[in-house]
This record gives sequence, structure tokens and C-alpha cells, in this order.
Amino acid sequence: MSQKLTREQLIETAERFGTPVYVYHAEKIEEQLNELQSAFAGCKSKFFYACKSLTNINILKLVKQLGANVDCVSINEVMLALKAGFEPKQILFTPNCVDFDEIEAGKSLEVNINIDNISILERFGNKYGNSYPVCIRLNPHIMAGGNFKISTGHIDSKFGISIHQMRHIERIVKSTKLNVTGIHMHTGSEIKDINVFLQGLEVMFEMATHFPNLEFIDLGSGFKVPYQDDDVKTDVHALGKKVCEAFAAYEKETGKTLEVWFEPGKYLVSECGYFIVKANVIKQTTATVFVGVNSGFNHLIRPMFYEAYHRIENISNPNGAERIYTVVGNICETDTFAWDRKLNEVREGDLLVFYNAGAYGFEMSSNFNSRLKPAEVLIKEGEAHLIRKRDVFEDLLKNQVEVL
Repeated sequence: MSQKLTREQLIETAERFGTPVYVYHAEKIEEQLNELQSAFAGCKSKFFYACKSLTNINILKLVKQLGANVDCVSINEVMLALKAGFEPKQILFTPNCVDFDEIEAGKSLEVNINIDNISILERFGNKYGNSYPVCIRLNPHIMAGGNFKISTGHIDSKFGISIHQMRHIERIVKSTKLNVTGIHMHTGSEIKDINVFLQGLEVMFEMATHFPNLEFIDLGSGFKVPYQDDDVKTDVHALGKKVCEAFAAYEKETGKTLEVWFEPGKYLVSECGYFIVKANVIKQTTATVFVGVNSGFNHLIRPMFYEAYHRIENISNPNGAERIYTVVGNICETDTFAWDRKLNEVREGDLLVFYNAGAYGFEMSSNFNSRLKPAEVLIKEGEAHLIRKRDVFEDLLKNQVEVL
């Protein structure tokens, strides 16, 4: 049975910690990781939590306790992962468009380095030669993902080194004696069709022949989770079966045993998250009925930024008559969470919950309009723990320097 928090648990959490509040369910994260491990049990696989989706130190510690590794995209995420207890070998560092100093910092911390730029690769090879293993991020020129903004493997993407630059890569590897132990790709997020992964894997197997010291192929992630009741989700079990068969065939053909790595972020934490807000006002106009809540895109930007859908429920009045509302925030510009959404009748003071709020919710929040960031709560084994205090006014001034 899928792990879910009850309406009573959500109401109790909101009453105890106030709103708006992000609530995370530990057992759901465990369930998602277990599903991936089961799906890919037929081959040598490793999972690196893409922590950009949610970096609270307690979530990082939980993921480590559950047996996953961690994928980081900035040196600060690397340091957070180390603070959470991950060993350097459990950390994959995949930065993009960073200064070489940040690459060197990752190297000094002895984590796995993933390089996605020709000039950085050459500079790294010239400085370190074969003394430090590297992974190379390739751009497979595959268009995939639920939104152009989260598609990262197409020809116009800034990510990765084009597969058509392999001759250039080979020259750098040969001249600098680079020790390439892994190759990586990531085509995008919210991938419904498992054939996208299989198409990418074919490309990666072809690229693998250029690197004699290869130990793993990293297929990124992009596993889709359902946001609506009738949503398609990535069939990870079907994918796992086909991927493991492909790696077995590759081993039989080449005599080389390679690991397959994945970097699930949203897949692990999206469904664990609930965002609870309070209805401040009900505003009827000539065109619609607005529910104005005590939050905005400063707390949950995905609907405005990605046109993302989040299921919303009135947990204060679950049996009320259904009506059509447009749910909006309190930010001083267009700030819409949902247009023409059917909800049980909403009254001022009612609690609304946004589902699938664990990934890129709090993580992308801001203090726009000088609004305060919400609290974060982790529910584990039925007990609620405050894992981030709600901002107070003084936090807005914390790093400002008054000179006038």
C-alpha cells in the first residue's frame, strides 16, 4: 500500500506548526527508493539522490540512512552532503558552467567529478593527468522531458559535451592521459516513455567503446511521478528489466561488466511532500471566484514557472459542495496556483493542501515581496519533527549591511 499522510495528520501538523508549512513523509521516500532498488535488482546499479530537489540536512541524512548515494550540482551541495555523513565516494559532483576553482574544490574533497565542458576537461587533464578519475557528461541529442525548461539532452541544451565531439574528447584523453571511469547523460525530467532511456543507452554503449577504463554508465534520471489521478508514471520495473538485459548483453559481447547509475530526485521526494496553506479571502468577481491564500509563488513557484499541476484539496471541509475556484497567492503580481479548479467549498480560514510538493517546492522558494519563508516538518514513524524554523522578520536583514 502506498504511503500517505492522513487528513487528520496534516491538520494536526498545520495547527501545531502554523501555515504555510511544508510537510515531508519519511516512509514515502523509503517506499520510492525501495521500488527503484527492486526494479534494477537484476544488474549492478547505484542510485544517487539528486539533492537539488530538496536539500534539507535531515532529508539528506534520511536518504543516506536508506542506503542511497547523492548527486550534487554545486560545491555547497557537496559540502552539505559531507556534513550529512556521506563518504566522498558516495557523492557525484555534476556542476555546469562553473569556474575551474569549483571543480578543483570538488577534487580536493575527493568526490566523483563529472565534467560537461571541453575546455574544463582539457584543463583538468593538463593539471591532473591520470592521477584522478573523471566522468564525462555527454549530450546525446535526445529531446525528452515534460517541459522545454526541464529538457536537458537536446541539441540546443547547455548541458554536456556533444556526442559529435567525441574525436575532440579522445584527443584530450590521449594527450593528457585522463582516466575516464564513467560516462553520463541526462535527457530531462518527467519522462513517460521508457524508450527514451533505452535510446540513450544505445548511444552510451556506442560511446563506451572509446573508454577502456570505463566502470559505469550514468543514465541520469527523469522518472515521472503522477501529479494527477490519471497521470502516467515511468514504469521503472519494465525499464529495469530492459536495462539489465541490455547490460547483460553488453557484458556478453565485450566481456566488460559495467555498473548503471541513476540520479532520482523528484522520484524520491515529490510525493513525500505536502504544502499546507490557509485561505485568507474568498473574492468573487464578475468572471470567477478567487481563493486567496497566505502564500504565493515565492513559496511554490512551479505552477507559474513550469505551468505545473499540483492537486489541491480543502482538508478543512472535505464534504462540502464542490465549486469552481481559481487559487491565487498574496504576491503583488499575477500569482496563480490553479485556474478553474474544482474544490469542496472553501471558506475563509480553511486549510488547503498542495500534493506532490516535496521536490522543487521549498528548494526554489524566495523572500520576494519581503515575505517570510515557511517552516519545514518531517513526519517519521508517525511523529512530527520541525526541521526548519519559519523565517522571522530579522532573517530579512540578516546579511544586509547598513551604511546609511
